[in-house]
Parts: sequence; structure tokens; C-alpha cells
Amino acid sequence: MSDKDLEARRAGWQHRGQARPDFAVAPGPGQESVWDYPRPPAYVTDDRRVEIRAGGRILARSPHSIRVLETGSPPAFYLPPEAFDDSLLRAASVRTFCEWKGEAEYFDVVTDEGIIEAAVWTYRAPLSGAESIAGWRSCYPERLECYVGGESIDAQAGTYYGGWVTRELVGPWKGEPGTGHW
Repeated sequence: MSDKDLEARRAGWQHRGQARPDFAVAPGPGQESVWDYPRPPAYVTDDRRVEIRAGGRILARSPHSIRVLETGSPPAFYLPPEAFDDSLLRAASVRTFCEWKGEAEYFDVVTDEGIIEAAVWTYRAPLSGAESIAGWRSCYPERLECYVGGESIDAQAGTYYGGWVTRELVGPWKGEPGTGHW
């Protein structure tokens, strides 16, 4: 992608975390509004234990993660590659592009029950600013069972977004119909 195309994609976002829009829910004590997250995203370490399960098996487990905080979305939690049971993963042909993080490569999860296609992704060579997640992996919580600090999390709506909805978040968040480029 050319620098001009990249800048055009980045400029397309209406909200960038500088001001919470009128439709956003104001956070209460101990809560975070996804509308206070910046764009470009912030990469924040999190010391809550994260566990990901597939077909009753532990796919990944880590005592720490990096939360990617991006305006209007629940964070995606990224775990170091060594947290994953690679015997359950196989490379997928799927690739996507994020104007802030770069090209994502995907993995299918292979279990005794079947294949969960393109459920895990990584940015092997992220764009400038996203280097802290290079090689780390996240997943779609709608396709896998994900836990943060023992809490079973919900998935962000939409088939493209991979946000992890934890109890401290308030929104609304993008992913519902009509919310593209919020």
C-alpha cells in the first residue's frame, strides 16, 4: 500500500479519541469508554491472566498480554507466541490489512471437533507505532472461548472486528450495522 493510500485510509476515521461523542456512554467508577481510546491505537500491557480455549482444550494461556486500545472498539488482547499450543494451529491463507498495524496473517485452529478457520492472527512485521505486538497473537472471541482474569468475555459484533468485551467497558462500539468508520 502506498503512503498516500495509507494516509487516506487513516484520514477516513471520524472519531480519534480526542472527544467522546454525544452518543457514547459516560464511564462510571472502574469503567472505560471505548470512545476515550486513541487512534492511532495505544498498546497497553495488562497483567490479568488470559486463557483461550478451543474444543475443550487450552489453546493459549498467559499471565500477561497487550491490549490494543483503539477508538470505538473493545480491545483485542495479544499474547506472546510462546503462550500458544502451536500443535493446534496451522497457517491459513487469509490476510487482512489494518491502516494502523499493517498486514495480519491468520491461523486456523484444528481440534478433534473440526477446524475453526482464521480464528487467530498475528502481525509479523507491523507498521511503525505497532512494533510492540510484532509476532504476538490475538483471536476472534466469537470463534473461541476467551477469559480475562477468570471472566468469560463476549465478542464484539461484526465479522471483521476482534474486540474482547470485558465488564469494565462501556460503548457503544463499532461492529453493529451502520457503525463503519465511526
